[in-house]
Amino acid sequence: MPDPLAQVVSLLQPNASFSKLVLASGAWAMRRVEDGRPFYCVVLEGSFRLSVAGRETTTLEPGDFVLLPESYDFTTSSHEAPSPGVPLRRTEVAPGVFRIGDPDEPPTVRMLVGHCAFGANDAKLLVSLLPQLVHVRGQARLTTLVEQVNGETRADRPGRDVVLTRLLEVLLIEALRSSTGPTAAPGLLRGLADDHLAVALRRMHDRPAHGWTVVELAREAALSRSTFFERFKREVGVAPMEYLLGWRMALAKDLLRQGKMGVAKVAEGVGYSSASTFSVAFARHVGMPPVQYMREQRAG
Repeated sequence: MPDPLAQVVSLLQPNASFSKLVLASGAWAMRRVEDGRPFYCVVLEGSFRLSVAGRETTTLEPGDFVLLPESYDFTTSSHEAPSPGVPLRRTEVAPGVFRIGDPDEPPTVRMLVGHCAFGANDAKLLVSLLPQLVHVRGQARLTTLVEQVNGETRADRPGRDVVLTRLLEVLLIEALRSSTGPTAAPGLLRGLADDHLAVALRRMHDRPAHGWTVVELAREAALSRSTFFERFKREVGVAPMEYLLGWRMALAKDLLRQGKMGVAKVAEGVGYSSASTFSVAFARHVGMPPVQYMREQRAG
């Protein structure tokens, strides 16, 4: 049976765009606004503060890993606030190595920072299934993976892009599955942490073309219809049929992008009895008919 988390990460098509070692000293603060790219960071030495818009400030310590699948407004800073109006000093002291803060003081913080991109043009839909913030403590494997991504980013070796894609997939899966449980934000991870809902989610991913109903999914989850519906919406963040529609559309986009099937076959593969019914649903969800979507993907 397919692993829903692995499927989502694979469809996101992660690829590395930037990775660096940052050394910080003194009082400093770096704010990133309106970026939208996935951001990750692992703390190698020292501690500092992370402030994400709409969330409480977190202190990051050695061995901590942070992932923001879609970063828009967040700040990393020293515990001591820099003086107002003093510009941030940032210097590249070696290829891929940056100093921030007071260059005359020895570094008190070392961190590996990375930005990656998601190749899927329906990334927003898939990212919505993931937590807005992942914070993992004491997982040495994540530090090792970030170091490998950093090293591969700097190397100009054959197969570099393929290796980076695979490393990032493993990094994302490892980070996301390390943050499962009842404290996670509503989404796919919290749904998979619920033994009953996990069965229904795996069934939907295993047989997306099946004509699932809430009653049938509730039976698979061994819950009453009302309990299943309310629990699914609370834990996953959307109603069961809304999740199923989103998953079918993500699969349909991927199949159309590959260009190996016609619209009728794609419709059948994601659970629609006719190409016309599928075309109406796809156009409503995506904003254009599947034929036009397929044409634009080939042209791009």
